[in-house]
Amino acid sequence: MDKNTAAFYFLIYEALISLIGVSATVYDKYAAKNGLWRIRESTLLLISALGGSAAMLISMKKIRHKTKHKKFMVGIPIIIFLQLALILYFFIFQK
Repeated sequence: MDKNTAAFYFLIYEALISLIGVSATVYDKYAAKNGLWRIRESTLLLISALGGSAAMLISMKKIRHKTKHKKFMVGIPIIIFLQLALILYFFIFQK
């Protein structure tokens, strides 16, 4: 698979996992306000680690959800940094 094809599939994956991440974040905020079943913090962090970190961080700040939890406000930026390092490694430094 060439780099352009890999980049195309990566962007599709990133869009889908970001949509899932934002949806999970918004739902969890709604559930918290309405006494409904909540999404586990470990599940939210897993979605972040699978690629939804940037979209989740933006949506968390936008709707003010989990912003007082260090686990999210420190952990997700660290995940973003690690993901950017992997992207640079695979798409820029690989021949």
